[in-house]
Amino acid sequence: MPEILVIIAASGDATDGAERSTSREVAHVAQDIASQMGWQWGKVFVPTDYIDACAEALAQHAQSARLLLMAATAKGKDLMARVAGHLAAPLAQDCVGYRVDVSTIIFRRPLYGGKLLADVQYAASPVLATFRPRTQPALGAAADVLQHVIGLAPEADPRVRVERREAETGRALDVTEAAIVVSGGRGMQGPEHWPILEELVSVLGPRATLACSRPVSDEGWRPRAEHVGQTGRSIAPDVYVAVGISGAIQHVAGIAGSRCIIAINKDAAAPIFEVADYGIVGDLFAVVPALTKAIRVLKAR
Repeated sequence: MPEILVIIAASGDATDGAERSTSREVAHVAQDIASQMGWQWGKVFVPTDYIDACAEALAQHAQSARLLLMAATAKGKDLMARVAGHLAAPLAQDCVGYRVDVSTIIFRRPLYGGKLLADVQYAASPVLATFRPRTQPALGAAADVLQHVIGLAPEADPRVRVERREAETGRALDVTEAAIVVSGGRGMQGPEHWPILEELVSVLGPRATLACSRPVSDEGWRPRAEHVGQTGRSIAPDVYVAVGISGAIQHVAGIAGSRCIIAINKDAAAPIFEVADYGIVGDLFAVVPALTKAIRVLKAR
């Protein structure tokens, strides 16, 4: 059994689970720590349809491991919390960094909505940790890495039973994986105005996607999967464009990992400008189409 296990969530039959970029980022962490500690690492594919049974099976499988790592997605954080409970082991959630100091692994994680960064270390074994997407480089193909698939029989009385799966068509890039995120807030005034943001995303290219603030998802203007913020998805894109978003503390906490924040808002006193690298004060219904046009012209040269 390798000392480090990278846990990868798979849909349906675990053998069909394709690795997402978030899992490759965690694999990079595993490989780096393993090389510094003189350990081995491997991958474990787990079906997460029945999360209680999955957590119990994973805890049994991982008893001899020293470190369990997983992406800090909604499923990842839920599963790892349950596994930590089964193992009575410490868990560092939503890590954004790490380092190895002699024989000690130190994890860095945000506290108080990203206002503080704490370095934490644990003497217990095993230790569990999840890593926030897009905070680590992704690992390419890794040769000679042990891979194991955990198979589960459906629970005798599951609270949730998966009866069928339907493939989504035309699904946009997930907000946690996009390099550029264009996010709309209540200033958009309604779902009928979203095409101007969709056009901007289209011009920015395949690495861009749409997101929204909590009021927008609460109103049903956009899918809840696009909601970014402390109560939604935490993201760390290269560029985050906030359109018509005031910049509430909860929203800012979820985008704190962004490398560049661009704010467009008609209110010059909006809190979003305090965290933005670049800001445009103006009517978004004039600014966004003009920005889209300018980008299209630049890309045509």
